[in-house]
Amino acid sequence: MSAQVLSEAARRRTFAIISHPDAGKTTLTEKFLLYAGAITSGGAVKAHEGRRAATSDWMEMEQTRGISITSTALNFPYRQHELNLLDTPGHRDFSEDTYRVLSAVDAVVMVLDSAKGIEPQTLKLFEVCRSRNLPVITFLNKLDRPGLEPLELLDQIEDQIGLRPTPATWPVGSFGDLRGVIDRRTDIFTRFTRTARGSQIAPEEDVPADRAASEEGSAWTKSTEESDLLSAMGADVDLASFLAGESTPVFAGSALTNFGVRHLLDAIVDLAPAPTARLDVDDKPRHLDEPCSAFVFKVQANMDRNHRDRIAFARICSGKFDRGMVMTCERTGKPFATKYASTVFGAERTTVDEAFPGDVVGLVNATGLNIGDTLFDDSGAPVQFPPIPAFAPEVFATARPVDTGKTKQFRKGLDQLNEEGVVQVLKDPDWGDASPVLAAVGQLQFEVFANRLDIEFNAPIELSSAPYQAIRLTDKESAAMLREKPGVRILARFDGHLVALFENKYALARVEQNEPELMLDHIIAG
Repeated sequence: MSAQVLSEAARRRTFAIISHPDAGKTTLTEKFLLYAGAITSGGAVKAHEGRRAATSDWMEMEQTRGISITSTALNFPYRQHELNLLDTPGHRDFSEDTYRVLSAVDAVVMVLDSAKGIEPQTLKLFEVCRSRNLPVITFLNKLDRPGLEPLELLDQIEDQIGLRPTPATWPVGSFGDLRGVIDRRTDIFTRFTRTARGSQIAPEEDVPADRAASEEGSAWTKSTEESDLLSAMGADVDLASFLAGESTPVFAGSALTNFGVRHLLDAIVDLAPAPTARLDVDDKPRHLDEPCSAFVFKVQANMDRNHRDRIAFARICSGKFDRGMVMTCERTGKPFATKYASTVFGAERTTVDEAFPGDVVGLVNATGLNIGDTLFDDSGAPVQFPPIPAFAPEVFATARPVDTGKTKQFRKGLDQLNEEGVVQVLKDPDWGDASPVLAAVGQLQFEVFANRLDIEFNAPIELSSAPYQAIRLTDKESAAMLREKPGVRILARFDGHLVALFENKYALARVEQNEPELMLDHIIAG
């Protein structure tokens, strides 16, 4: 068993894609599936029995607005490996969801729009990667369009992100005439051919350097001169510094036309690390061949509208997972049956009988499991993995059902979407469900919240801005004193923790300056 677990874990690559909105992240996700044979053409998933289904953007609001607002898990084979791709929201209002996903991966692909370069959201997401010591592979996207010079993009990566860029491939031609890339590790020039709307794998031709020089002319000369300059600077791919989070291998191309996608997908297999031992709350490693353990990094309801289900996404950290095994939830001490375990492909799911470290398993009808929960097999030692911290909310609102006859559906939706982390639902300890306050990182979260209450729970709501500007974690003793302060309100999260809401930052500053012994916690930990 131990040898099987280690062998299977070595075949896993679990990674996420991050980017600024509109940089091409969702397009690249789909093209990975195309090149791995999981779909037959761009925009269509090859599901079981030939059925068509949506890929990563499965939620109705995502499809109508053309943005990713919820993370998605996709599993597919490629080159005798099992790849677990976790797509993430690109909008800053959903950075908290992205943070949860990054707690479950071993590497990251960072997509940059070559016309825009490093953008604020890219920086914010990278800081999360750095905090988790995740190695980063960079893809310079949209090089077939007018944009910044590739060398300028490298300077931005080094100056603003602090990673040393080491280009693995380098473009030949650009600005509407991207002809191919040089693989700087092998000196092979790969010429690309466009396909209609990028719906099929781009035909590729490996061209010898002497022939490329005569056929590509000045574009070849410019590219090779730049590649030689990079070599002279020592900007060559170095696996050790990449895994240490010091350098980032850089790949060039265009996801829309499928240029450079294969090189990037190969790099995930060749460069990205396989799963390793995960540290528990005491910084003790849970070795891969120890009994099965996992942690929940995402909860999602109503992916299957017909069954109104609730699915918990769990990353397997150690041991072999067998469907039907009974695991213990560390937080509650209660057993959890895994009869309805699935692998997930967008909104599609397939029953999974076994899984290994690095895999993501969807636990269906996971009532009682919350984000951050640890699961473990009782045949081994108990384990608790570190909790997943939540972001401090920045915007606040109140909600009420438009139809008072839908109060029951409204409350059910509040509880479900709160557990998913769509928003934080804060309630008065004395008033219960009356007048809940919603707290979120960004305004778009409220739009998603209202949309899902309407579509999924048939409980349309009216949202009103709430008069709060800051929030801090507190306790019973401090709460008693804070209640007496002007402009302060005490509410409770669903996990029982108390929070203090401040009507303005001046009220907060007065408390912090005059009564620092209250020790209000700035980080709203999960």
